[in-house]
Amino acid sequence: MPKLYTSNKDESARLFKSDFLELFTHVHWSVPLIIFVPVTSYLLYRAAVTPGLSTMAGVILFLSGLFIWTIAEYLLHRFVFHYEPKSKIGQYLHFMMHGVHHEYPNDSKRLVLPPSVSIPLSTLFFLLYYVIFGPTYVYPFFAGFLVGYMLYDEIHYATHHAPLKNSFWQKIKHHHVLHHYHDPQSGYGVSSPLWDYVFGTMDATEEKHTAEI
Repeated sequence: MPKLYTSNKDESARLFKSDFLELFTHVHWSVPLIIFVPVTSYLLYRAAVTPGLSTMAGVILFLSGLFIWTIAEYLLHRFVFHYEPKSKIGQYLHFMMHGVHHEYPNDSKRLVLPPSVSIPLSTLFFLLYYVIFGPTYVYPFFAGFLVGYMLYDEIHYATHHAPLKNSFWQKIKHHHVLHHYHDPQSGYGVSSPLWDYVFGTMDATEEKHTAEI
């Protein structure tokens, strides 16, 4: 099997000649929390003070948002991040968006989405859900969705750099490691392998190992 990565060290590939632009491609793991914890807190506050929204309904909507994130994560990773255009410009954009992560999987400053991507993307999702749910129900739902996103980013960082000793987290890490080092066309779920089971994109060796347990 050909080597699936260029470097397994904590090092980077340069994406821009401009030092200013390059700066925005390196993101510390805490940045998503700094940006989105206050946003999520505000959404939960708005949910709490919204007339006509019961606590039970708020909890159900929050958990629904958290669940919907898992499918959004899977679909984005599989069909957007792993879409490989034919044009040179498209290939370059793909490399900047996700290809560089597969060539330098342990680059600690490129394991969470940069704000230049996460903020516009979250805004589009909010507008979509606002249209679907309306002003009453969108706040707790989107709060759950953002918590799912933050968990995704932090779990992704942890699978590459945290000493995960708990058996549950080791399985999550193993699932993602196979995506990088065995078959990048499988194992698209990062925070959960659920949708890989549903859509039949589990790594064959992982399925075999699971069946033997």
